[in-house]
Amino acid sequence: MKLEFFIIDPQNDFCKPGGALYVGDPTAVIYTEGASKDSMVLANTIKRLSKNISAIHVTLDTHHWMHIAHPSFWVDAQRNHPKPFTLIFLDDLNNGKWMTTNPAFMTRARKYVETLEANKRYVLCIWPPHCLIGTPGHNVVDPIREVLLDWEKEKESNRMVDYVTKGSNLWTEHYSAVQADVPDSTDPTTQLNRKEGSLIDLLSKADIIAISGQALSHCVANTIRDVANTFGEENIEKMVLLEDTTSPVGDLPGSTMFKDMADGFVKEMTGRGMKVSKADDFLR
Repeated sequence: MKLEFFIIDPQNDFCKPGGALYVGDPTAVIYTEGASKDSMVLANTIKRLSKNISAIHVTLDTHHWMHIAHPSFWVDAQRNHPKPFTLIFLDDLNNGKWMTTNPAFMTRARKYVETLEANKRYVLCIWPPHCLIGTPGHNVVDPIREVLLDWEKEKESNRMVDYVTKGSNLWTEHYSAVQADVPDSTDPTTQLNRKEGSLIDLLSKADIIAISGQALSHCVANTIRDVANTFGEENIEKMVLLEDTTSPVGDLPGSTMFKDMADGFVKEMTGRGMKVSKADDFLR
């Protein structure tokens, strides 16, 4: 049996309280424990199954300060940047509510927002600057980092974690680890890659894929959907979501939008054959 772990964005900015985009904001009504607890549960599960794990794939959200989904990219008529969690619609650009900080970016940014609305997958959401290249927030959170290193160190294992970066293209969000929300024709890292040795190719050869990471409403959901769509329906049943090792982005008071997105993803994918398990019950 070839058991592989697929861990999406287990980084300090998502998983550590005080991180730039901590998943499971304690002010939210839902998921008050969030990603900090998720990380401990996942680390213990990897430790328990370490000798049986054939491969571990870890994606890393990887951004610059200037990014189309960061406040620095946009301004209003008074040159104020949008607050985090602001949603930007095409109508906002048409009526002048928001414009790009650099006027030369406006034409391309407008096309991006048009394409997002046509795809009907996500509205452009402005996030706090997070997982910035070279900052502590980009690093893998300690409990998981430690067990990944231990897994590599196991005697004569000759194993290496497969780290996959995403998100450094400033023109598009990259929720999915295998393709950007709007792929850039000039940047292969934003495009779907099915070649031999690619992440999709490696995952397709596993017998069981344990899925974890942050956030269930965004990067986990889109990554798994895209991988599943490429696999073919007959292979989706090899996927097992460890449900207590992942959480949606914490909703703002009065909203359940992100929780609903996560619930919708789980319902959709279990309907297609994905399994769900508590981490402690997995492969007992």
